[in-house]
Amino acid sequence: MLRVKPFGIYIHWPFCLAKCPYCDFNSHAVATVDQPRWRAALLAELDHFAAETPGRQPGSVFFGGGTPSLMAPDTIAALIDRVRRHWTCGPDLEITLEANPTSVEAGRFRAFGAAGVNRLSLGIQALDDESLRFLGRRHSAAEALAALTLAKSTFARVSFDLIYARPGQTLAQWRAELSRALALAGEHLSLYQLSIEDGTAFARQSIGLPGDDAAAALFEATQEITESAGLPAYEISNHARPGAECRHNLTYWQGGDWLGIGPGAHGRLDDIALAQIPSPGDWLAAVERHGHGTATRERLDPGARRQELVMMGLRLAGGLSLKLLAEVEDALDPQALARMIEGGFLLRDAGGLRTTPPGRLVLNAVLAEVLA
Repeated sequence: MLRVKPFGIYIHWPFCLAKCPYCDFNSHAVATVDQPRWRAALLAELDHFAAETPGRQPGSVFFGGGTPSLMAPDTIAALIDRVRRHWTCGPDLEITLEANPTSVEAGRFRAFGAAGVNRLSLGIQALDDESLRFLGRRHSAAEALAALTLAKSTFARVSFDLIYARPGQTLAQWRAELSRALALAGEHLSLYQLSIEDGTAFARQSIGLPGDDAAAALFEATQEITESAGLPAYEISNHARPGAECRHNLTYWQGGDWLGIGPGAHGRLDDIALAQIPSPGDWLAAVERHGHGTATRERLDPGARRQELVMMGLRLAGGLSLKLLAEVEDALDPQALARMIEGGFLLRDAGGLRTTPPGRLVLNAVLAEVLA
C-alpha cells in the first residue's frame, strides 16, 4: 500500500530591512518593494503550479523569508485566497507567517489575522538587548515582549524562536533565559544553537562559540527543561505541546511533497526536486515572461531520495515509522545500524527507528555511520 504523502505550500518573501549576521537564507536588505508587481508574480506562480498538482489537498501554507511580515496584508490575503481557489483546503488548514517583532510590523498583526493567517512564528531570538544587538536584530527585548503579547491575543497559534550557545553564554544564563521563555510561551518554541555559516557576516569575523562539551551541556539542558515544562522536542530544534507541532515543517521531515513559490524556494513533487531562480530580480523577470521562475527540475535518484528521507526522519523524536522505514531500508548499512543500536544511539522497536537522547547529540555522526 502506497504511503499518502502530506502536501504543503511554501511562499518565499526574499526581502528584509537588514541582513542578520548569522543568516544564510536567500534574503536581501532593501528599502522599498513594488508590492503590486510582486503580488502579481507570486499569484502567477501559484497559478502555474496549481495546474501541475490537480487533486492535491494542502495541509499547510507557510510564508517564510526574508521577512514576510513586511508583505502588505492585502498581498497575504490575495495569496491565501488564490490557494483556496486552486486547491481543496480543509477547515483546519495551517497558515503560518514568519514575523519580526518590530513595532511597525507588530501593528499589522491584526490585518494578517484578518487575511487568514492562523499561526504566527515570531523571530525574537534573545530576551536581552545586548544579545539582540550582537545578533543584529532591529528590535529591543521590550518590543519583542509587546509583539508576543499582541500575537497571542490575535492568532490561534503562536511560536517564537530563540538562538542559544551564543559567545560567552553560560549554562546558568541559558537556563534562566529558557525558563523565562517557557513562562511566555504558548504551544511551540524553536530553539536553535548558533552556528557560523559560510557566506554570512559572522563567518568573516572571529566568533568564539562554546566548545563541544559546553554545547552538548546546553543542548541537554534544553531538552530537560522543555520536557519538564510540557514542550518536549519533537525535532532536533523544535519543541511543542503534544498536538501543537508545526504541520508544515512535519511535511518536510516526514518525506511529504510541497511547492516552493518565490525566489530561491525549493519544492518536492513526486520525487522531482524543483528549485526556483534565487536572484529576486531574475526570478521576477522570468515569472513575468513565462509564468514561473523555475531554475531546475531534477528527478531524484531513488537511492539519494531514500538517504534524504533517513536524514530528515531521524531529526524527529518519533523517527522513521515502520511504513517509512520499509521504504528506506536499502539506504541503511545493516552492520553500522546494528552497531548504532548496540551502542545506544538508535532504538528500533515496534514503532520504527529513532534516535535516543545520546544519538540526538551526535546525529550527524550517526547518519554518517548508518547511511550505506
